[in-house]
Amino acid sequence: MLAYPDKPGPGAKVAILSPGAGLPEIFPAPYELGLTRLREDFDLVPVEYPTTRRLGSSPAARAGDVNAAFADPSIGAVLTSIGGDDQIKVLRHLDPDVLRAHPKPFFGISDNTNLCNYLWNLGIVSYYGGTIMTLFGRGGAMNAQAAEAVRAALFTHDTYELRPAQAYSDVDRDWNDPASTAGEPELFTGEGWRWHGPRRTVTGPSWGGCLEVLDWNLRVGTHIQEAAAYDGCVLFLETSEELPDANYVYRVLMCMGERGLLQRFGAAIMGRPKAWSLDDQRPPDRKAAYVAAQQEAVLKAFAEYNPDIPLVLNVDIGHTDPQLVVPYGGTVTVDATTGRITVRY
Repeated sequence: MLAYPDKPGPGAKVAILSPGAGLPEIFPAPYELGLTRLREDFDLVPVEYPTTRRLGSSPAARAGDVNAAFADPSIGAVLTSIGGDDQIKVLRHLDPDVLRAHPKPFFGISDNTNLCNYLWNLGIVSYYGGTIMTLFGRGGAMNAQAAEAVRAALFTHDTYELRPAQAYSDVDRDWNDPASTAGEPELFTGEGWRWHGPRRTVTGPSWGGCLEVLDWNLRVGTHIQEAAAYDGCVLFLETSEELPDANYVYRVLMCMGERGLLQRFGAAIMGRPKAWSLDDQRPPDRKAAYVAAQQEAVLKAFAEYNPDIPLVLNVDIGHTDPQLVVPYGGTVTVDATTGRITVRY
């Protein structure tokens, strides 16, 4: 089992990093709002590093900030501002001895799948969720369900039950608009989770993240272990605002199957597909068709490669709202007999 790092307490310093993209430089409003809530609502002291607000920082410079944040004994946790699209280039510059010797709770989604997976390989539990500009900097107010989850993940090692969202959103606010932080995103009625496969309970360490980023890691191979290392794990996957089509999703899962990897997992959790972006503002009928096609692709792949496991769809992790928090490498229980998912933070 992976080791859980110690958690910060009230008043602790937490590092705020941009190991993916330094978007706070061009979108300061949601970033500053997120920092304010971290200070006022969570009683934490954010500490920025040289590349946190600097777009286009080199992979080596970003890695230097990661190494420094983990090495600093005064830092109680490491949170990321946002994702990105090239964090995989940062990994070669990390110092595994520093990270292993000074484990800390690390929070991030999307491109931060790279660092979560890197820490998984070092035997350290991290947290998929909790980004500053999206969860903490959400327009209007933090989503209450997400705020509850991230608070538990930040401060406790408690068991926590993930719950289907009564209302959700996949519609982004335009951060170029100064008013984007004033109002909440458009919300839609949650339709609950979809369960497939046998009705049994599976408990194991989690592994996964953003499908597209895992695809890059699978192509490179450097940070992927032998298939047997994932035996009995709970796979969790979600897709990004790039809205990958159903064929792409199926092919990634197909290649995981042909690699002998997809068959190793004891249960699987699929995030609610994000079906709208600022660059592709789809009407409701196109959104519904996109979601249905992606989920059919997922079901097809698991039917071929790993049909006899509990599989649950539409869980609010990653790029949709609420952004629930999954311990990456921590204990997750998928109970298909009662329709519950519990995690240990």
